[in-house]
Amino acid sequence: MLSERNFARQIDLTSLQLFVAVCELGSIGRAAEREFIAASAISKRLSDLEGALGTTLLHRHTRGVRLTPAGEGLLHHARAVLFGLEKMQIELAEYADGVRGHVRVHASISAIVQFLPEDLGAFARLHPQIKIDLEEHLSPEVLRAVQEGATDLGLCNGAMGTHQLQSLPYRNDRLVLVVPQGHALDQTHPVSFADTLPFDHVGLHANSSIHLATHQAATLAGSTVRVRIRVTGLDAMCRMIANGLGVGVMPERAFGLLHTGAALRSVHLTDAWAQRQLVLVARDFSSLPATARLLVDHLTADTAVLAA
Repeated sequence: MLSERNFARQIDLTSLQLFVAVCELGSIGRAAEREFIAASAISKRLSDLEGALGTTLLHRHTRGVRLTPAGEGLLHHARAVLFGLEKMQIELAEYADGVRGHVRVHASISAIVQFLPEDLGAFARLHPQIKIDLEEHLSPEVLRAVQEGATDLGLCNGAMGTHQLQSLPYRNDRLVLVVPQGHALDQTHPVSFADTLPFDHVGLHANSSIHLATHQAATLAGSTVRVRIRVTGLDAMCRMIANGLGVGVMPERAFGLLHTGAALRSVHLTDAWAQRQLVLVARDFSSLPATARLLVDHLTADTAVLAA
């Protein structure tokens, strides 16, 4: 059994690149043509790779190659390694162009639509040499990415729990019911979510924090949510509701930013879970790079002022 150090020494990047090329093209000969290298040289590298791993990766036959289960596993990891190296090359090239740091951020759609454009725009103006890589994910996925080290910072619904991560308050938001004008629930006084259950709903992703909250509320009310259609974004939700496909729940500020016509109305919900806190999460704020700590300070500055 090879130690981790010896294993790393025997697996070179060129062999991984050639292995991926053979898998993608299904033939050593075609891979040799694309990579401008002799087929015999590729065959030798693949044999050496199999020797280092102690298992067969490819079944060779007259019309090409076929992956073994071990080969399929290596292909998955090889692509991840090569993709990571490509990202590293791009980031390091940006340092040469004047970038002085990268901060990776994963955030929920609620945070991105409602608050982050202004907050990150202000940060970028203060620190133009720091690049922020922002990705939109569901709240559970944000927490998982932070836990696994796939991102430096996460922004998500605090009600999801922080899974032993460190957290700081970011912003408060409120969920509202969005209905077409003239709907039976188009009224000035707040309604409970239970009052919406007799009607069709336009829902979000099955793992989104809003979906989880509404379905838990329906269960507690002894009923279910009648989801007529599911969408991936808040703008699509507004369009579906405006066209009579149901009612929906979304953040109040997001509704104000996305809705510009008179076809829709928002109604406050009386349920306690409709009042939410968005939080900033990290594995350890104190061990973050200096650039990430600058962003943390910027994003939590308003909260600190309110607390004072």
